[in-house]
Amino acid sequence: MKEEPQEWEGADEGAKGKGLNWGMILVGVIVGVAVLLVLSPFVIFRECKVSFRTEAISNAKQMGLALLEFDQEFGAFPNDKTAELVRKATGTKLDLTGTSSNAMFRQLIAFGIQSEDIFYCKHPEGVRKPDKDVSPGKALAAGEVGFSYLSGQNTKGEAECPVLAAPMKIGTEQFWSKPFGGKAVILHMDNSASAPVIREKDGMVPVEGGKTLFETGAGTVWGDEVVVDLRHPERGR
Repeated sequence: MKEEPQEWEGADEGAKGKGLNWGMILVGVIVGVAVLLVLSPFVIFRECKVSFRTEAISNAKQMGLALLEFDQEFGAFPNDKTAELVRKATGTKLDLTGTSSNAMFRQLIAFGIQSEDIFYCKHPEGVRKPDKDVSPGKALAAGEVGFSYLSGQNTKGEAECPVLAAPMKIGTEQFWSKPFGGKAVILHMDNSASAPVIREKDGMVPVEGGKTLFETGAGTVWGDEVVVDLRHPERGR
């Protein structure tokens, strides 16, 4: 005689137990997804800041190499006096006049740098990606440069002297803190780059001795006799 299959006594309890476990797993997944949704914008935002800063450092160091080559040819980094030397040496039709960093950097374009991209960095005052047009009237137009420039220098200066700085509030010695996550990007005379913290209360970059980056005098990289000639980029229209 065929025996009827017997049910396991704990079958119902096991099924219930499995159902309870799957429910807890589902709750855990939902909670995990919710946490990711909350945190993701902050993580992405932070990573963007780091990416912008990394791009600025890379571009600054490429500009530094171009400045070193320029110095070898003309005895100084681009300044008001070298503009005429560049014009005579190259026959350029570019506009090398003006006091902005755009005008100073056009001397590098005339000297042979054919890419506008290295002059860009994230900047909140209307700066945009360059259009890659280096023709007269178009090269490094307003809004295509993000770096401020310390004019009047050459390779005989102190290794730690700043040459480029970003992102600065145009017309001041202060920095915008948001683009690079509370840090500035500084290119030094020896072509090293640093990312010092921007002081939140006044937008200045502090250095050793209780001074700020562009202060001159005893105990600074500038010394007593230097007049800091800070050239800012032209705002985008």
